[in-house]
Amino acid sequence: MSNIDFSRLKRYRTQSGLTQEELAEKVGVSRQAVAKWERGESVPDIDSCMKLADIYGTTVDMLVRSFGKQEHTGDGKHIFGLSRVNSKGQVTLPSSCRKVFDIKPGDVMLVLGDEEKGGIAMVKMGGFMDDLEKLIHKDKE
Repeated sequence: MSNIDFSRLKRYRTQSGLTQEELAEKVGVSRQAVAKWERGESVPDIDSCMKLADIYGTTVDMLVRSFGKQEHTGDGKHIFGLSRVNSKGQVTLPSSCRKVFDIKPGDVMLVLGDEEKGGIAMVKMGGFMDDLEKLIHKDKE
């Protein structure tokens, strides 16, 4: 069971705006069962996992796999975990990601996408945008 990790269940629930009681009702278990899952005292059965995944808009695999935690491969590549897109289309980057890449409020991010591969990437523009802004202002003078 080393690859199974239910430690994110509370975060999923709170990000969904649900109380333990509301979630318990949706899943068909007691509030105490949800509380025990969130404290790591017990684990949900497979039927409950499938219901949780449906409620949170994810898969059972993504719900329980340990790759949701930050991982660093040692070669400059990271897995920072999962983020949910909110109703405004906004994504909150994990704090560990913001720290590693020194991302602060107001920073400009270039968003890239590849429809064929179904991938999206973000690049912090940092100094490039500052230099571009200076060039634009210089041309206007």
